[in-house]
Amino acid sequence: MTKSLAPFFSLLLAVGILLLGNGLFGTLVPIRGDIDGFSNSMLGLVGAFYFAGFMAGSLLCPYGIRRVGHIRSFAVFAALASIAPILHALTVEPIIWLLLRAITGYCFAGLYMIIESWLNEQATNENRGSLLGIYMVVNFMAIMLGQLMLNIADPAGFELFAIVTILTSLALIPVALTTSVQPAPLTSIGIGFKELWKISPVGVMGCFVVGLTNSPFWTLGPVFAREAGLDIQGVSFFMSIAVLGGTLVQVPFGRLSDRVDRRWVLIAALLGAALASGYLASASANQMTGVFIGSFAFGSFALSLYGLCVAQANDHAAGHQFVAVSGGLLMVYSVGAVVGPVTISALMPFFGVGLVFGFPVAIYLPFIGFILYRMQVSAPVPDVDKEDYVVVAISRTGPAPLEFDRRSESDNPQDADAATPK
Repeated sequence: MTKSLAPFFSLLLAVGILLLGNGLFGTLVPIRGDIDGFSNSMLGLVGAFYFAGFMAGSLLCPYGIRRVGHIRSFAVFAALASIAPILHALTVEPIIWLLLRAITGYCFAGLYMIIESWLNEQATNENRGSLLGIYMVVNFMAIMLGQLMLNIADPAGFELFAIVTILTSLALIPVALTTSVQPAPLTSIGIGFKELWKISPVGVMGCFVVGLTNSPFWTLGPVFAREAGLDIQGVSFFMSIAVLGGTLVQVPFGRLSDRVDRRWVLIAALLGAALASGYLASASANQMTGVFIGSFAFGSFALSLYGLCVAQANDHAAGHQFVAVSGGLLMVYSVGAVVGPVTISALMPFFGVGLVFGFPVAIYLPFIGFILYRMQVSAPVPDVDKEDYVVVAISRTGPAPLEFDRRSESDNPQDADAATPK
């Protein structure tokens, strides 16, 4: 297996370096903004602009990649993404930061798209499963280490921004030197919202809810942790513990959902996320241990929701629709990821930073009601017709693998018509 995966080493290394830098950058931005006096409302908008740029990149980047190729496009996106951190440090101006975050989101949508399409095309049926597993391990480890790198230097200084720039630039090297053959030009595979909704109302609504509630965690979670009394080291642990929780629980949840009606597992995860969110929203500054436990619990439940929603939708999609459905769900998620921080930014002056976790409770509970309603009008998918759960990236600073899914090999339009939507 080692020999069969050796050709992918440079691409996996590039992913690890990118996520290491972007994981650090995503936490550094709100902390530095808080230090420099940005209001919580402005920090929410800064986060929303990242996801808006990411959404735009998901739509537009394929055109540029088709025009100039994967390596040149990767070089352009990496160059632009490496400039942004330095400009954040040089220009402490909210409007400039909004623009820079949008550019960063756009570039990372293109970077991940290039890497994942490249890995997908070079993979074979024999090594695709192993490669996907290694890819996700690289994702999880890089995301967690990125949070912990916050302890290397003072966020009020220049050094951490410089480190992000260095890491983003370094990711160019393994891609530029790779001996792997460039993949064929990207082709846009779209699906209309009506068709997506018809396939799985629960999956579509779920991805919107996850975007609505998880993006404020990535955007304002560090600010919440600071106001809860944690120092910089504590903030890095608060964020990394949540990632660890999502990493450990996602596979057991996925396997359980393969054996029972996925909607019951989704409801259980939503209830767990609501309880953890409610606890964190009411946590006081003298509950340090409780805050960390709450972070782990929130990550375990909330960061598992996206994978369950995608699996729920794929249960009702034909084999040739998997890539299109995953892309459509990512766009739905992105819309929620923009709306969530903007909404919280508008309400935070009235309810405080605890709204970062109070808001999800108000969203999760009605969604549970919607799932229960769908369970009354739509029967569960028989176990024999279910698609296997596939682990997805838990960090919404980057996309989940869209094409990099062994199930997409089943691309015969005649295979298994989509089941009754639920």
